[in-house]
Amino acid sequence: MSTTSFVILSVILAAAVILVLVAALVRVQQGLERISTGLATLASALKGVESDHLRPLEGAVKDINEQFDIILGALPGIGKKAAIVAERRPR
Repeated sequence: MSTTSFVILSVILAAAVILVLVAALVRVQQGLERISTGLATLASALKGVESDHLRPLEGAVKDINEQFDIILGALPGIGKKAAIVAERRPR
């Protein structure tokens, strides 16, 4: 084979590789666009759940958390009293 044939085959091979890469990149782009659309739909649904279902619970959750803070604040004192009782207990 002559040098010209090798050059032509190399150019054809390079063009084929470029075409395969372009096709692969187009498929990746399509997949990412489909994922983006799905994520946008999911974000919209989550916003609806938050505004319709979670936001009305905000006051109740704050009240419950305040009660937990009171209970957690009392635990060290209860622990100390329990230790005193345990020390006085006959063995």
